[in-house]
Amino acid sequence: MAAKRVRVALLGCGTVGAEVVRLMHDQAADLTARIGAELELVGIAVRRPGRDRGPLPVPAGLFTTDALGLVKRDDVDVVVEVVGGIEPARTWLVEALRAGKSVVTANKALLAEDGATLHAAAVEGGADLYYEAAVAGAIPLLRPLRDSLHGDRITRVTGIVNGTTNFILSAMDATGAGFSEALEQATELGYAEPDPTADVEGFDAAAKAAILASLAFHTRVTAADVYREGITEVTAADVASAREMGCVIKLLCIATRTADAVSVRVHPAMIPRSHPLAGVGDAFNAVFVEASAAGQLMFYGRGAGGAPTASAVLGDLVTVARNRLGGVRAAGESAYADLRIQPMGEVVTRYHISLDVADRAGVLATVAGVFARHDVSIATVRQSGRGDDAILVIVTHGAPDAALAATVEELRQLDIVRSIASVLRVEGE
Repeated sequence: MAAKRVRVALLGCGTVGAEVVRLMHDQAADLTARIGAELELVGIAVRRPGRDRGPLPVPAGLFTTDALGLVKRDDVDVVVEVVGGIEPARTWLVEALRAGKSVVTANKALLAEDGATLHAAAVEGGADLYYEAAVAGAIPLLRPLRDSLHGDRITRVTGIVNGTTNFILSAMDATGAGFSEALEQATELGYAEPDPTADVEGFDAAAKAAILASLAFHTRVTAADVYREGITEVTAADVASAREMGCVIKLLCIATRTADAVSVRVHPAMIPRSHPLAGVGDAFNAVFVEASAAGQLMFYGRGAGGAPTASAVLGDLVTVARNRLGGVRAAGESAYADLRIQPMGEVVTRYHISLDVADRAGVLATVAGVFARHDVSIATVRQSGRGDDAILVIVTHGAPDAALAATVEELRQLDIVRSIASVLRVEGE
């Protein structure tokens, strides 16, 4: 066994890649014992070889700028990709998989946009494709969905899968700060990128939601299939209103399976403080899974960062190395269900609507008439303030999202409605 080696090419050596290198070095003896062979790092592809990456326990000669050349080398057994993005990562990984080299990747964007191509290449080359690190960092989540719950029927997945937005919304709830102030704090603490668009507009969460839904429901779901809203429009007043209702606002990814369709969405929503996800604060992630036989399951932990993500990468690397030594291949893509993707307009949701209205007789009746015309039932109505400061807060019962959206649009046209202060969905009740 000591003479055996599994040779690894690493694509990318940023925050996550550097941690992968360190863990491979620091835990080398344990990894060898777990695999039955030594992991040997034979090359690291980077864009800037001279960049200061701190002390890394590898010789400078391992670094190269020729990623494709590294992937094609005959002495490479496994390719680990932590670069991100669509191209050239897709080209590199397809090349590796078709050549029979197993791939471990953390590339959520590529998997969500074109995972089908990677899975097809893996089948063609008889190689493994693992990507636990693509969703929720170190939290063991994808493997349970793909393997542990394969004997069950998953009906719903609800999660907080973006640490940046969860930190921002948690700070707004705890301090009463507005979005801009909370984002500034997140940036100062290193939770937000200099350009936070992918996080705060929901693109990152949408990619992860697509991956989760694909695994949970055995149906190909891409990022383009995911309805998406970010948190930039969430105000301190929204957070305060949620608090008055005994709720908290979270950016949720929600994937649901019906008899013949799958709906996948990412948007801010109010959830009761009694909900298991309500207490997930700071930059932590958590995913709530509901299955027919297993019931309700929750996965919680650090969803990002160099060390947690590298931990997930190493877990996959151990698995594909074992498979390679044993001459076996893990089960590939499971998309047999091929369920219809349900448009957002058909999804049954609930709305929390704040209206700035004229405080005069007949206002409530007029507003209620709009809801009735769209067959939307009102659950609660509350008015705060009087005169020019009158705010009408309405929470609906469940209705198709298209009907709710049409209700809001008609309300905008009423002369008694000066403005619609906010519209938020309500979940978990």
